[in-house]
Amino acid sequence: MAPLMGKRVVIVGGSSGIGLGVASAAVKAGAQVVIVGRSMERLKAARETLAAEDRVTALAADMTQEREIARLFDAVGAFDHLVSTAGSPPPGDPIDQTDIDVVRDFIENKFVGAVLLAKHAARRLTRGGSMTFTSGINKDKPPVPGGAVVAAIAGSFSYLAHALSLELAPTRVNVVSPGWVDTPMFDALAGEAKAGYFDGMAARLPVGRIATPADIAPAYIHTMESDFTTGQTLHIDGGQSLL
Repeated sequence: MAPLMGKRVVIVGGSSGIGLGVASAAVKAGAQVVIVGRSMERLKAARETLAAEDRVTALAADMTQEREIARLFDAVGAFDHLVSTAGSPPPGDPIDQTDIDVVRDFIENKFVGAVLLAKHAARRLTRGGSMTFTSGINKDKPPVPGGAVVAAIAGSFSYLAHALSLELAPTRVNVVSPGWVDTPMFDALAGEAKAGYFDGMAARLPVGRIATPADIAPAYIHTMESDFTTGQTLHIDGGQSLL
């Protein structure tokens, strides 16, 4: 039997982009999937897209609000794997022009949200289950200028996984680090310039193209299925970190 067959997988950020790609892959692997996001409207649309409504539950929660996260896991009950792909557009101003309120909002959304997920998920995860968080290429190749904050936050996830994999053992904790991926987030970041950015990067990448969510999803499936992978950061960036 496939390792994920019948397992319960909670995917935070599962209404679009990489999270929706992971949800699709997990459904195909036989899992029972809970997709989580802020917008119930978007979650319902994602659930229809997955075309497996008998095995997909949609729950709305704001990852910056601890009460909502606690209620989320109370509603989920016991489960086997947590995946978080949730995030928000990062601050991109040069350090001498940084709006500290924007920085605080980003840290709340990306890092504090992950800590809250770990706190409340740990109480419900089955023994030997897993948590997988998401960092990204900016920790290795920060935009210059303007990449200091996002590089610091993305890089911190590797150390979070190192510590939690020991503290929560035998629960496994890992990080997936994608490169550029064609998602709605990139639309928000680049707008009409996206096509030009993608063409330029695709020409430089060893794999010769920009990733889709379906290209990234297998890394998350691996961290859930591999009983011997913990405390690791998996780079799945098409060779972008080599450039």
